Amino acid sequence: MSAPISNVRPDPDQVLVDIADYVLNYEIQSGLAYDTARNCLIDTLGCGLEALEYPACRKLLGPVVPGTVVPNGAKVPGTSFQLDPVQAAFNIGTAIRWLDFNDTWLAAEWGHPSDNLGGILATADWLSRTAVAAGKPPLTMRDVLTGMIKAHEIQGCIALENSFNKVGLDHVVLVKVASTAVVAQMLGLDRDEVINAVSLAWVDGQSLRTYRHAPNTGSRKSWAAGDATSRAVRLALIAKTGEMGYPSVLTAKTWGFYDVLFKGQPFKFQRPYGSYVMENVLFKISFPAEFHSQTAVECAMQIHDLLRAQGKSADDIKAITIRTHEACIRIIDKKGPLNNPADRDHCIQYMVAVPVLFGRLTAGDYEDEIARDPRIDALRDKIVCVEDPAYTRDYHDPDKRSIANALTVEFNDGSRLDEIVCEYPIGHKRRRQDGIPLLEAKFRTNLARVFPAKQQRRILEVSLDQKALEAMPVHEYVDLYVI
Repeated sequence: MSAPISNVRPDPDQVLVDIADYVLNYEIQSGLAYDTARNCLIDTLGCGLEALEYPACRKLLGPVVPGTVVPNGAKVPGTSFQLDPVQAAFNIGTAIRWLDFNDTWLAAEWGHPSDNLGGILATADWLSRTAVAAGKPPLTMRDVLTGMIKAHEIQGCIALENSFNKVGLDHVVLVKVASTAVVAQMLGLDRDEVINAVSLAWVDGQSLRTYRHAPNTGSRKSWAAGDATSRAVRLALIAKTGEMGYPSVLTAKTWGFYDVLFKGQPFKFQRPYGSYVMENVLFKISFPAEFHSQTAVECAMQIHDLLRAQGKSADDIKAITIRTHEACIRIIDKKGPLNNPADRDHCIQYMVAVPVLFGRLTAGDYEDEIARDPRIDALRDKIVCVEDPAYTRDYHDPDKRSIANALTVEFNDGSRLDEIVCEYPIGHKRRRQDGIPLLEAKFRTNLARVFPAKQQRRILEVSLDQKALEAMPVHEYVDLYVI
């Protein structure tokens, strides 16, 4: 006979404890982290504003019941919606992620830590409006920036050594966990309640990566993070009622996360929680493209210019070889038909072919009207990827964190261009000096898509001033974005 299973309730898993203690007690001291968080905030909100131009995104936004307005509810930037914080988090998170243009973190697992802003901003806005209505002080935007730094850190530090994609799970599990922890702290939960909330996030059913990969790639990948961050708000609110948690949610034999979903392996950690992730996060500045391709697109833009200078065209190309890192090959090296925009922005051949042909890569270039151009698929068929083990090592090196690609063009007449190499994209920490002015220009462009000039100026005035932004009440800042 097997030994009976003990029903003694264990102490909480150390992973839960570490997350709770971090969100409740760790004080962010890094000025660089706060400055980067401000840039991350404006870039992320700008991405959401650009997404509002796409009907496929807008159709998902608004209240669950049409016409519902929530008194003191959270507002959705770029719209007139005022919603409960759960639905507002879905709205904001979905718009942020729709065009695959917000920040990125690459490690054993990848993802987009600013996806957490959906839950953080919705909760902070709702809490601020409720506080003011009760005659109490609101939260400030510094509180939002602090929440962003901590959510980035939780998601990114877990991702450093633990690959969820290799077991078929989507990285939005980390959005759910990080958002739950930060929102729980914002709601005023105590240590035990935060631990309970985070355990609820881990015990939740987790998303499969089905919607990110052939032959099922589809638009859910554009709203999956909105779903995760809104679910986090819901779970934190449930924990706030005193609802129990599940202390060995990760380590329980047979029934825990490790045994059920992680092949029995415990999480590994490279570093304690601090502010490392925000300080080193990658911004997508120039191109709305899956991040493993960003440097390849930069190279492709150079190839376009060289072809023009030499009087050549894509018809003269026999082959393009992309020397790259393993993660790029595993995620976006894709042959065969591409069925929709979500398919195309996860195909490196497509993301190289378009700029080689046209000297650009915009969100609109993934739409059917552009994709029907037969020259794109003809050039895609000539593009092959090969792994460079050194690039793979540098990708995982915490001191480098490169995302290298190198392109070689061979022509039909046997001649070739010198290999074009780009190790660090414009949004990398090593290129911040070049990147931030372009990030601000991107923000200005996105504001102009939605708001009249006077409203743009007011948003810019406070958003580009670190002290002014940090001091501003959350609801007053969000009101700047209402139409």
